[in-house]
Amino acid sequence: MKTVASKTIAFNGKFFGAAPTGVHRVAEQLMAATDTLLAARAADGMDYAVMVRECVEIPPFRAISCIREDPKVRKMHRIAWEQIYFPLARRKDFILNLCNLGPLFHRNSATMIHDAQVYSAPESYSLPFRLWYKFLFFFIGKRHKVIFTVSEFSKQELVRYGIAPADKIVVVHNGCDHVLQIRPDSRQLSVLNLVPGRYVLALANTQKHKNIGVLFEAFAGAELAQVELVLFGGATRADFEALGHVVPPNVRFAGRIGDPELVGLMADAGALAFPSLTEGFGLPPLEAMALGCPVVAAPFGALPEVCGNAALYADPFSPPAWRANILTALDDEAARQSLIAAGRRQAAEFTWKQAARSLCEAVRAVTG
Repeated sequence: MKTVASKTIAFNGKFFGAAPTGVHRVAEQLMAATDTLLAARAADGMDYAVMVRECVEIPPFRAISCIREDPKVRKMHRIAWEQIYFPLARRKDFILNLCNLGPLFHRNSATMIHDAQVYSAPESYSLPFRLWYKFLFFFIGKRHKVIFTVSEFSKQELVRYGIAPADKIVVVHNGCDHVLQIRPDSRQLSVLNLVPGRYVLALANTQKHKNIGVLFEAFAGAELAQVELVLFGGATRADFEALGHVVPPNVRFAGRIGDPELVGLMADAGALAFPSLTEGFGLPPLEAMALGCPVVAAPFGALPEVCGNAALYADPFSPPAWRANILTALDDEAARQSLIAAGRRQAAEFTWKQAARSLCEAVRAVTG
């Protein structure tokens, strides 16, 4: 990679204050770990800053300074802010974008593209969303100095779809150790009337590639009639039924819950089920493993790369396979304890400290 001259590394802070998403959570954790890394080491001649909208709150960083927009542009649309105001305000800086998108006309940039699912799973996204992302990915992949992504699988996908050449892409695996710093809140067990160890967690997500329908079919079987399927996230029973899914009576919807409640649910769950047909990384399985929760996953996307030999894998199109593996995780004590131990070892390999180190090394390489 060709080096470029720069005095300041400017993080794109557009995601601060936005609705929480998995991509935003990764950006927050990666920035926090990067700040810790920078604060602990000797100065390297570079300044680090994050630019944000005027009124949003951000964490109290120690080594990354905060630059707020001019109050005169507070009503600017977020796309115009990212594509026009931000790159003009930081035109002399090296810009670092962590949430898939970034300013097209600022070549002195690096962008983290988490996956290529607008290409590989187009049915999960609206047409305007797909067109916008494909348009931006085309130019970002060609113009920006570095493309970060979160797995070797995603790297292969970005190359496959022509977004960027392999020699421009740097893999920075997500960490999962943040869940160990969160004090669990077990209130959802009483709210949903759950028995510890006798329920299975999964995402409440209607996107087709998340493949939650196979879990509905699995839990409709008599073998799992006494086990609850608990879905966390924004999608509701009505949302799934509107798409034609038959939701069995032993499914509970936790809704959008805070991190302490989610950690509490994971810590007491019999298993986490993750039947996705494709994933750029797949953070929930690692979070569950770190908390001692067995994982049953589909052997697709980056999930084998991330989960390794620490998960049970089930055919994503076979409800009986999911029933069998879930019952193994819940009722076969030897298998369960083996999964828990292997899961903790696997999760320990993915830390935000290592992610921040990989990010900083790549940025230093390209900025000289």
